[in-house]
Amino acid sequence: MLFYSLWKRTAICAILLLGLLVACGNFIPDKKLDAMPKAVAALFHKVVLGLDLEGGIHILLQIEQQEIWKERLEDSILGLRAVIRENKIKLLKPPRITRPTGGEQIGEQRVGAEEAIVITAKAGEGQKLREALAPFLQSFDLKLQKNSDDAFRITLTDSAREELLASALQHTIEILRRRIDESGTREPLIQRQGAARILVEIPGVKDPEQVKKLLGKTAKLTFHLLNERATERARGGGVAVPPDSIRLPSYQLDDGGKPTAYYVLHRRTYVSGEHLLDAQTVFEDNRPVVSFRFDATGARRFGKVTKEHVGRILAVVLDNTVISAPRIQSAILGGNGIITGGFSVDEANELALLLRAGALPAPLEVLEERTVGPGLGRDSVEAGKRAAIIALLLVLGFMILKYRLFGVFAATALLANLVLILASLSIIGATLTLPGIAGIVLTTGMAVDANVLIFERIREESKMQGALISNIEAGYNRAIATILDSNITTLIAAVILFAFGSGPIRGFAVTLSLGIVTSMFTAITLTRLLIGWWIQVSTARRLPI
Repeated sequence: MLFYSLWKRTAICAILLLGLLVACGNFIPDKKLDAMPKAVAALFHKVVLGLDLEGGIHILLQIEQQEIWKERLEDSILGLRAVIRENKIKLLKPPRITRPTGGEQIGEQRVGAEEAIVITAKAGEGQKLREALAPFLQSFDLKLQKNSDDAFRITLTDSAREELLASALQHTIEILRRRIDESGTREPLIQRQGAARILVEIPGVKDPEQVKKLLGKTAKLTFHLLNERATERARGGGVAVPPDSIRLPSYQLDDGGKPTAYYVLHRRTYVSGEHLLDAQTVFEDNRPVVSFRFDATGARRFGKVTKEHVGRILAVVLDNTVISAPRIQSAILGGNGIITGGFSVDEANELALLLRAGALPAPLEVLEERTVGPGLGRDSVEAGKRAAIIALLLVLGFMILKYRLFGVFAATALLANLVLILASLSIIGATLTLPGIAGIVLTTGMAVDANVLIFERIREESKMQGALISNIEAGYNRAIATILDSNITTLIAAVILFAFGSGPIRGFAVTLSLGIVTSMFTAITLTRLLIGWWIQVSTARRLPI
């Protein structure tokens, strides 16, 4: 039917008023918003302008390559020891990793200094060791260098280093993007630059230090059992810890900025953060904590360690810092748990974000940081605004001249559509760049397509000499299928752009998708409501189109 029920009319008006209220927040100065009560200010949201419109922060990062290669060598040590035991080779010194010393910095790399595994066999065992390790080293992309007849250095091949570095950089870029732009609407620029550097540009940043803190954390999460036999002197650093243990500081600091405690933990990692599926901030006893959920493998390992070690302390370690050390009260078999550590709400939210995004494969060093102005000149931005306004006026003028009163209804729906797009962008915290504005301009033209189809169909129906209301209802009912087909196909293209694109491409896809959804609402629902009101108050017998 042409006429809506009371609750439908109320819902349509409520949506439009809410959209108008949210969109108005973009035109209220920040000083006035800060002066408002928090409950009132929370109703208003603003669209963040992109780097090309407002400027932002530019950070150049460098990945610590030595950590990548060291981790690969550490992974291979267990295999080396197994080969040595299997061939019953007698060693003078067990395999160990030496830290690089010396070398020369050339560009982004240090030449002549590299991590290596050093093995020293007993006299006469060198040849046997070389023969036993040959197949193993080939499978791990390692090469054997001879220091003496019985002493060897094992290093990564050049091809292995290049492959590991390329993989680590790609993984790091993906993690940084999830940390900065988890919702996919902020439009940062994150790209590889050179052999081991990453360029990050983020629009509209108000706290650069917070961004650097978020980017710089490795966020490597591990779970270790407390070594309860370690002495007080070992915990205090008076004596060396056992070979199978590590000594780590507490997350909490005293007034002097020093850790309040140290823990001696077993070196073995029972579960790691790579098995996390999700992490969220929740409240327990009115205190913020971080809840986490493991995948099937992580849940199985977590359940096993908690079942076998009830009553012992299981430390939660983040970047070599103990953030929580609870005692296992009972087996936790569901794969869910919480991390408590006296966090503030902001700290808990940041930790949850870091855990969701995943751990960086290696630490990052900030090489350069600077604040950048808008990439486009003020003239270019103003030209874009003028183009959008001219396009809007031309579309409105065409619709009014072509369809007269019904054109006025379509023009009203188009203005309401723009308000709803702005409100939607504000609510989701999207970043608006010039491609995003292009998406809005494109939507402006597309939004009236539905009305054109409907009005032309109503004209065709009016030639049948039927009743006025019947012609209008038939026009809407018979045009709706075509409208849905055309908009759904465009929406599919926008979704694909969002899924596979990045940066400004995603911004264009977001504004285009929102414009399609809101235009479907305004062009069909709102114009129908306005025409229904006109019929109720008008005495006209002919269509005003």
